[in-house]
Amino acid sequence: MKKILAIIAISLSTLMNMQIASAGPHFDNDRGYERGEKGDRGNRGRNARDYDDDDIQEKRREREERGVKRLQQHKWQTGYVMPQHYRGNSYKVDYKDSNLPKPSRNQQWYKINNDYILVDSDSNNIVNIRGM
Repeated sequence: MKKILAIIAISLSTLMNMQIASAGPHFDNDRGYERGEKGDRGNRGRNARDYDDDDIQEKRREREERGVKRLQQHKWQTGYVMPQHYRGNSYKVDYKDSNLPKPSRNQQWYKINNDYILVDSDSNNIVNIRGM
């Protein structure tokens, strides 16, 4: 008798679990996507992940453009810290090629927006500024 009750209990619990699993939500994520299908955004062959990646790339590009514009408008002053964006090798210049005074130890010349900026490599502080 105990075995029969145990089998009935297991069968009922399995049946209940199957019904609960089939009644789960389909996660629409508020963009008109349903189970990999596209809603009203056109392009039938693409899914939600493709649009999320495109949206992320577009937002990143816009943010970088705003940052570049902001940095181009930046007014350099001695004592300020050089923004990390400009610390790369592509902005470094050789003082001999640009007719600049020789930098001291731990200093480097950078060319940014037609200005030559001497930066202390240890503290990243701006030491000198020369316009073109």
